[in-house]
Amino acid sequence: MSDTFTRRRALALGAATAGSLAVPAAARAEGFARHNISSFSMQDWRDHFETLGVASIVADTGSRALHFWSGDGADYRIYPTSVPLTEELTKRGYTRIVRKKVGPSWTPTPSQLERYPDWKPIPPGPDNPLGTHAMYLSWPAYIIHGTHDTRKIGRRSSDGCIGLYNEKIAELFQLCPVGTQVRVI
Repeated sequence: MSDTFTRRRALALGAATAGSLAVPAAARAEGFARHNISSFSMQDWRDHFETLGVASIVADTGSRALHFWSGDGADYRIYPTSVPLTEELTKRGYTRIVRKKVGPSWTPTPSQLERYPDWKPIPPGPDNPLGTHAMYLSWPAYIIHGTHDTRKIGRRSSDGCIGLYNEKIAELFQLCPVGTQVRVI
């Protein structure tokens, strides 16, 4: 588990505790306290894969978290993500990383061009929706990538891809060889 996750979790637990103290007990009892939809829970790779392979990823669209395990099982990390906007855009199942690119360019998919015919390809840079790094999956047009728009992380905001903060995708990019098995749930 990374230090960033530990600090964030500690801050979130402290804020949740302080917030629950500010809400009267009667309101909490009546169900008025809100729950964070993107709360992370640890996963066990054995619930998803037969072996770890060269490395493994589970992208959980419900909790909006990506779980990573190294091939030897010694490294387990959790990253906050953006997920597809709708169920129709969400593809679930097993795939793998087939290609990786630093400084990817972005090209609208055929379905995006149907909805937005004026969209054009975007070269690498700050306007590129794929951020700084991209890991392409065996499913056409599905990518695990970064984003320059940090407001998207923790939300339903993509057309099918899994997005991470640029600094987190750069870290994950270094950890994942081509062939990493991926499950989207």
